[in-house]
Amino acid sequence: MKKKINIVWLKRDLRTFDHRPLYEAEKSKYDYIIIYIFEPSQINYLDFSQRHQQFIYHSILSINEKLKEFNRRVDIFYANADVLFDYLVSEYNVKNVFSYQESGTKNSWNRDIKTKKIFQTKGVIWSEFQKQGVIRAIKNRDGWDNNWYSFMNSPIIKNEFTFNNFQLNCSQYRFYVDNFSFLKKYPNNLQPPGEKYALKYLKSFVDDRVKFYSYNISKPQESRFSCSRLSTYLAWGNISVRFIYQYILNSSSYKNNKRKFSPFISRLKWRSHFIQKFEVDCTYEKKCINKGYERLKYLKNSSLLEKWKVGKTGYPMIDACMRCLISNGWLNFRMRAMLVSFLCHHLQQDWRSGVYHLAKLFLDYEPGIHYTQFQMQAGVTGINSIRVYNPIKQSIEKDPKGVFLKKWLPELSFINTPLIHKPWELTEIDLIDVSIPSYYKQPIISADLRRNKLINQLWALRKDEIVKKESNRIIKTHVRSK
Repeated sequence: MKKKINIVWLKRDLRTFDHRPLYEAEKSKYDYIIIYIFEPSQINYLDFSQRHQQFIYHSILSINEKLKEFNRRVDIFYANADVLFDYLVSEYNVKNVFSYQESGTKNSWNRDIKTKKIFQTKGVIWSEFQKQGVIRAIKNRDGWDNNWYSFMNSPIIKNEFTFNNFQLNCSQYRFYVDNFSFLKKYPNNLQPPGEKYALKYLKSFVDDRVKFYSYNISKPQESRFSCSRLSTYLAWGNISVRFIYQYILNSSSYKNNKRKFSPFISRLKWRSHFIQKFEVDCTYEKKCINKGYERLKYLKNSSLLEKWKVGKTGYPMIDACMRCLISNGWLNFRMRAMLVSFLCHHLQQDWRSGVYHLAKLFLDYEPGIHYTQFQMQAGVTGINSIRVYNPIKQSIEKDPKGVFLKKWLPELSFINTPLIHKPWELTEIDLIDVSIPSYYKQPIISADLRRNKLINQLWALRKDEIVKKESNRIIKTHVRSK
């Protein structure tokens, strides 16, 4: 007789606290296993990178260290989900699968459809739980804000674990780290993974770092310390939005100075708001959400694109930001927006030509944030302001002493401000006995950064009937009615 078991399927929820699927598994009368699947169809997709896999794998190791005393662990597999589950339900009498809903790309949605068919065929009950205050299958935003606050104020789940006497005996599809040597050692230049560090970053932010949060939020160097840096832990589920929300509200720091925390709490809600957009319509990934902008005529210039990707455009702030991302995967919001704006508005490239490049670089890549924000910064939604960031102005205002620039552009480190922001203005006298790369003498596009054809197209299309009709549709779906 086949063993009756339940399965907890971890995805972007790599933690052991405030975790509904683990809680439900413990409540059940059946033994359960916890699994994570490195799925070829997902990790080989355009948006996934080795650094994502490294963060995931070492987050799982952290979980297993905590679960060791209960004789439990996360079993890791390498297979597509439908293939693995088809095998597991044939070997065991699987009664329930518990997981969180995933607001992912169409690729992960198609995976879920395939897997759901297997569960239905085999009589397995798949329970998917809400997370982040994001609601599945809504048609508009009426009542959404109240639901979000209700979810955030609902009780934190206190996960407790019983001692386990059952171990999965399954060698087929088992994940072997020796086949993925890049996973064995976690890079020191990346933010450390796991729930232990998520809690550590949260505590240091609430106790101290928040005092400079609003003041430094737009500065590329200072924001690395004064921003919460919780986005990566939220993206992979090392911590929940609800836990962060309640931890802050219950802290003595919050009670003594609510104004410091107000902008951060509003951004927590803003985060769920954008993921909700993607949950409703994941075509954000590949198509302009406002179809009127599909008529934009971009330049197709692979040379410009490649120089943007490697940080060799000749614009110091653009290059420093890209090289910073390549190195460690994190950048503050203002500089991310500037990178997208420069790609789309100044280089006149299609936003889709850079969307996966940045997805792979961002250690905190969250599909619901990434694609919705990319389109907003590219100016193709029809409902948001068209914001064209001038990288020279941003450089002068947000890094006036050139600290960030000199850190990431050592070839310019000898240049004093203000010329480091515009190295093409250096004279032959300034460059006696020294040299700078040719692209800083002559950037890949003109330094006057005047309005070009694409920017003019964007503004002209605001008056287009299709764009206005689409804008009304988007507003009805994603904006609260009066």
